[in-house]
Amino acid sequence: MCDIRGQYLSLKAEMDAAILRVLESGQVILGPEVSAFEAEYAEFCQADHAIGCADGTTALLLALQALDIGPGDEVIVPPFTFFATVGSVIRCGATPVFADIDPLTFNLDPQAVAAVISPRTRAIIPVHLFGQCAEMTALRALADHHKLYIIEDAAQSFGAEYDGQRCGTLGEVACFSFYPSKNVGTLGDAGMVTTNNANLAQKLVALRNHGSEVKYFHKYVGWNARIDAIHAAMLRVKLPHVTSWLQSRREAASRYDWLLEEAGLTGFVHRPIAMPNRRHTYNQYVIRVAALHRDALVQHLRSSGIGCDIYYPLALHQQECLQPLGYAAGDFPASEDAARTVLALPIFPEITEEQQHRVVAALSTYARQQIRLAG
Repeated sequence: MCDIRGQYLSLKAEMDAAILRVLESGQVILGPEVSAFEAEYAEFCQADHAIGCADGTTALLLALQALDIGPGDEVIVPPFTFFATVGSVIRCGATPVFADIDPLTFNLDPQAVAAVISPRTRAIIPVHLFGQCAEMTALRALADHHKLYIIEDAAQSFGAEYDGQRCGTLGEVACFSFYPSKNVGTLGDAGMVTTNNANLAQKLVALRNHGSEVKYFHKYVGWNARIDAIHAAMLRVKLPHVTSWLQSRREAASRYDWLLEEAGLTGFVHRPIAMPNRRHTYNQYVIRVAALHRDALVQHLRSSGIGCDIYYPLALHQQECLQPLGYAAGDFPASEDAARTVLALPIFPEITEEQQHRVVAALSTYARQQIRLAG
């Protein structure tokens, strides 16, 4: 699915030097590497402030806490995303309220959001899923009208754009993950929060360090949520390559589009849709196949030595631990249908044309087998 080792080997000398630089400096908690990375990251996102933290989940928790969202508040989230989005809302004491997705983009449907806004709603968390921004014009209009915060969950979409504006600046605050498979990933866990609000940035800096603005004096009840200096140093090595890596992802996605069409598979699989006003980064290349075939196709690909994954096999409102929220099967049909039909194919900047031919050949083999069985 993602060749982490290959990317490391291509940058081995620089990466090793960055790690040694931190070790030799003796400054492994915060310090100059973190400050430099935060400045470089903010510049890339076109944001005024970037605050490094422990991971993408922590970034969401910090954002919610910085906005004083807690018990008695509601936060609107999609049912089709990674668990951290909803888990963070619950962890801060607020109530998640689900709104269904647009089946074309897998992102929040603004009309569904509008239908569930209540007097208790404090924020909307649009997840820019799979590398493409949500419909931010409509969501921003809703947020402004109802005086709500927008917290971007941009874990999968670093470098994505909406009407020429980088994600990370489309809400009051945005949350990123540097999990190894992300558009820019470290060799472990780390995250980032971006904002254009100076007061919010100052609070986030304190919250990630036990709520302390001055050592041993605590203004807030915060977290030990700092980004490690070694991660910051490694990510500084990678950041200058991100533009070319994102271009490679888009080229790989276009090649998949072409190969699937050339193989006559466009009736068997539905390719991902990139909206015209958005710059898709293809953190995942997610196709849709009939639910009848999806799980069997996964087994076929894996038995052929091809990595693939299902993002995500069960909508959040159907997760066991979220049953107390009171939702039931059928409440969010677009999300439930996506969970039955999505399949992510291998994509990463270093993927070769030969590898993509192998993937599509395996898809074709399965499709032909099904045609023979049906005949």
